[in-house]
Amino acid sequence: MTGEAPAPPERVSLLDRVRAVSASHRSVSSIVTMAIVTAVLPLAALVPPFSSFNPQSVWVNSFADAGVFVLLALGLNIVVGLAGLLDLGYAAFFAIGAYTYAYGASPFSGNDFPFWIMLLVGALVAATFGLLLGAPTLRLRGDYLAIVTLGFGEIVPTVFLNADKYTKGTNGISGVYAPGLLNLHFQSTNPWPFYLTMAAIVTVAIIAIFRLQDSRLGRAWMAIREDELAAASNGVNTVSTKLLAFALGASTAGLGGVFVAAKLSFVSPDQFGFTVSFTVLAMVVLGGMGNIWGVGIGAFIVFIIQTVILKELNAALAGTPLAFIDFLQYQYLLYGLALVAMMLLRPEGLFPSARRRRELHVAEETEGEPAPAGAMGGIEP
Repeated sequence: MTGEAPAPPERVSLLDRVRAVSASHRSVSSIVTMAIVTAVLPLAALVPPFSSFNPQSVWVNSFADAGVFVLLALGLNIVVGLAGLLDLGYAAFFAIGAYTYAYGASPFSGNDFPFWIMLLVGALVAATFGLLLGAPTLRLRGDYLAIVTLGFGEIVPTVFLNADKYTKGTNGISGVYAPGLLNLHFQSTNPWPFYLTMAAIVTVAIIAIFRLQDSRLGRAWMAIREDELAAASNGVNTVSTKLLAFALGASTAGLGGVFVAAKLSFVSPDQFGFTVSFTVLAMVVLGGMGNIWGVGIGAFIVFIIQTVILKELNAALAGTPLAFIDFLQYQYLLYGLALVAMMLLRPEGLFPSARRRRELHVAEETEGEPAPAGAMGGIEP
């Protein structure tokens, strides 16, 4: 008996408790978070200075469009962030999903399949093409894989552009039918149904990707990303694992393509150029590869900056000596500068995953540690 009082238990902050509950109930926390975000965004559009930029309906329409790029970024994050496979032709799957719905519900095809069924069909068709892309590229890595996917991304829009008989070429397919739910028919003048639909699709995608990340397949993706040879040596089937990464990432892009075709009632090959792939990749890198929420936030921020902030900046500079600068024309220059700055200052992204941060900073953590005995030619100090 030393007479010493027992140490008081460590206090757990409310934030730590919320994080613990969120980590153990990912699906419920994802639904709650997305419900809060879906409710808060339209209300934020009523608050200055956002209310002075656009009316609430315009903001809601922009949020629905931003959700498409959030969905694309989440899908590309599977391929690039989790599996470590560089894909520069991701817009091809976006186009495949859009044309799938155009063939399934438009006067051009004479079909009128329900939007909700075509969502699944578009995802499955895009996933099939993801498998077709992944199969011949299994032995490729790094720059070689990037070049092949870039070529695929250029081939698909070109095929749609030149197959006039089946796609109407440069004219595109117009009159694509809008979705409907019970007695509600979606209209372009009312963005609310599209906004709520996209919020629901993004919520389902986030839940599914969290499930995948925490599964055996997700751990296999991360093992391949860190060291493919070591993963194969430890029993990971790299063939099927990489194919599933391509397929599941492509299916998410297919969902986005179906939604865009239904919302715009028009599909054209020039909607799916390389700039789309580059923009989505920039969103993933800036948001934080491997972090599902970080990628979604990064995609949302980049899209709002691109479609709203830059336009307002041009309007604010009108009549000033800087009025000759059109920031919309220089948006990709700004992307490039932002990416260079991120690689130098914060290579893991704005909202990195803990695992990704450790991978990128392992050299910094080990720098300055004493070398083990015998490391210098067998001479001990």
